[in-house]
Amino acid sequence: MTSNTADWRHDLEASRNLTEVEKQHFGFVLAWFESWRLKLGIELNREAAVRFWKEAVKSKERKPWQLDRWAEAMRWQAKWLSACVADGREPQSLGERLHRAVMQAGARRGLALRTRQTYAGWVARYGEWVGSAQEAMNVERGSEWLMELVDRSKVSYATQKQALNALAFFFRDVCGREEVVFDVRLRKTERRVPVVMSVREVLALLDHLDPKNRLVAELQYGAGLRLKELVSLKVKDVDRERGQVVIRAGKGDKDRVTILPDRVRLALNACWADLRQMHDQDREAGLPGVYLPDALARKMPKAGERWEWFWIFPAPEISRDPETGIMRRHHLHEDSYAGAVTKAARAAGIEKRITTHVLRHSFATHLLELGTDLRTIQDLLGHVDVKTTEIYTHVAMGMGGCGVRSPLDVAV
Repeated sequence: MTSNTADWRHDLEASRNLTEVEKQHFGFVLAWFESWRLKLGIELNREAAVRFWKEAVKSKERKPWQLDRWAEAMRWQAKWLSACVADGREPQSLGERLHRAVMQAGARRGLALRTRQTYAGWVARYGEWVGSAQEAMNVERGSEWLMELVDRSKVSYATQKQALNALAFFFRDVCGREEVVFDVRLRKTERRVPVVMSVREVLALLDHLDPKNRLVAELQYGAGLRLKELVSLKVKDVDRERGQVVIRAGKGDKDRVTILPDRVRLALNACWADLRQMHDQDREAGLPGVYLPDALARKMPKAGERWEWFWIFPAPEISRDPETGIMRRHHLHEDSYAGAVTKAARAAGIEKRITTHVLRHSFATHLLELGTDLRTIQDLLGHVDVKTTEIYTHVAMGMGGCGVRSPLDVAV
């Protein structure tokens, strides 16, 4: 954490040419831009700003005043960046420096990329809150920030634990503290009732998706998959003859088997030749194979080039692997699919907050309504504890409170 760095937050706050309202609006969009960049591992430059504007800002319909104000913020940062270069200062906020330090420490420890990104994201937010590199290394300040999450932000218990683990990693593996004890007591929160669509709503959503994303959504709903499990599927994981999908190293590093719907099996049969052709074209172009975890890559260095390891839902374009920096074909981007589902739900007029995970919730609830026992649904979903699966009894029609007829209907 060198003294020759420049933090846009400090310089924005010290700017005399902006009103307090403008500083607040600029700070919002620039913090959004930084969070977006760090998630993707992109350096701060003009190309990143153009990509952010196209993929994040313009991805949704915005009001004209928002676009005008956000554009002013981006122009302010562009001028600030030029001034940093002219002064020989490195443009890195405290949050970005902490993010980079955690990512590097996590790589040395051999943590999975997603774990490193999660920890780094939390520590970057902590850095923004504390505001000073010296203060950031104070465990007492870390305790205060965690208490803020627990008492004021009211985040879920799982989120509290995630933030605490991230901060413990920072103090132990970045700051070199041998023993880290936080003076904070986490607060358990009640499990929320899941959002569930009716069968009619699911079909309406599917009808508003383009053919490629529709197939992805049909498999997620028809097999009850988590988003990461869905996009990470490989050819070897889908048994079209037996009608099964095998989830490898799912949540908790567990394998499980779930359903391959007949409709999806037929759709995959129809596009299988095109999928094989894409794989063969990548091999002819000399592209590296799909990404494999470190241990597997050492054991089977050529496996990623073989057909059975190819993605079921490959990305249409070649991109840089965030783990290795190698240009290769990745799987369908989670955000691309998730955005398509949310947009389709709005177009279908579904008056609920729809995310991709709602398709998984709907899978479990509809199975329960069809008479499938909880133990079977637990296995299909990959839940460790059946109590997690029991949450669907609260929303399934004909189960629990939802099976009771209202006295108003009786009276009328």
